[in-house]
Amino acid sequence: MSEFITIGEPVLTFASKEPDVSLTDAMEFHKLLGGAELNVAIGVQRLGHSTEYISQVGKEPFGDYTLKTIAANNVGTNYITVDNKHWTGHQLKQLVTKGDPKTYNYRTNSAAANLSKETIDKVNLDGVKIAHMSGIFPAISKTAEETFRTLLTRLVDNNILITFDPNLRPSLWESQDKMISTINELSGYADIVLPGINEGKILMGSDDPEEIADFYLKGDRTQTVIVKLGPKGAFVKNKDGEKYVVDGFKVDKVLDTVGAGDGFALGVITALLENKSLKSAVRRGNAVGALQVQTYGDNDGYPTVSELQKFYQNEEVNE
Repeated sequence: MSEFITIGEPVLTFASKEPDVSLTDAMEFHKLLGGAELNVAIGVQRLGHSTEYISQVGKEPFGDYTLKTIAANNVGTNYITVDNKHWTGHQLKQLVTKGDPKTYNYRTNSAAANLSKETIDKVNLDGVKIAHMSGIFPAISKTAEETFRTLLTRLVDNNILITFDPNLRPSLWESQDKMISTINELSGYADIVLPGINEGKILMGSDDPEEIADFYLKGDRTQTVIVKLGPKGAFVKNKDGEKYVVDGFKVDKVLDTVGAGDGFALGVITALLENKSLKSAVRRGNAVGALQVQTYGDNDGYPTVSELQKFYQNEEVNE
């Protein structure tokens, strides 16, 4: 069985190729595969760890491409089912030279949104060391939320370390109140919570890193909160009161911020799988995030082991 497991919706993206042209007027697109949790799985595998991804795709060209691409990235597909009745979720994404790109999602009633909780009963958790959970999947449908909760319960029962990234997607939730209450409840199942500083402002009313950390450390299970600070790095606080900041890495030019948060998560996860210290894990998270923002794809910047080592050498960092 794999060391790492996650659950999510793969999102087939058609990204425009003409800079700063609206999606209405853009005529040329290229096809790529993303989805926050899948990004993490791909990055974890790329750094040498076995992975398994739980999801569902449609029985159509988008689904076929998704399965083919996931397998090509050597991510486990044992728990990806095929749905004859629903399409694979997809989106349009604008190419921009400044700021965040505009995206339009076509995900309502997708195949992944209809993933049944009965699928979770078939998942073999033997050998799984870390599970990564995100606030996106429970947002896409009530069925997905039930399935997500079923997996969470099994992970807790099997004493598997859980990381949780809020990954706020307000457009997917029925209301902001529902989003906030659900995300904050689900975070309580995690050993490590990974909010961004702007997410903290939405979820608990403060953009002070320590106040955000204290809010999530109130839960019985949560032992560590890592607040992502963007280019400044990350603030870490543990249950025992230990706290510190791990500085980020300077980037000459940011091309696209998409996938940076997922890169941070996979950096932390892979270092912990290798029994590195928490501080070293957060430093790796910062490194992968810095590499990712220098590329346009959702996960193109995630490094191999040798690429990560080269980055550290250039930055004069001893892991």
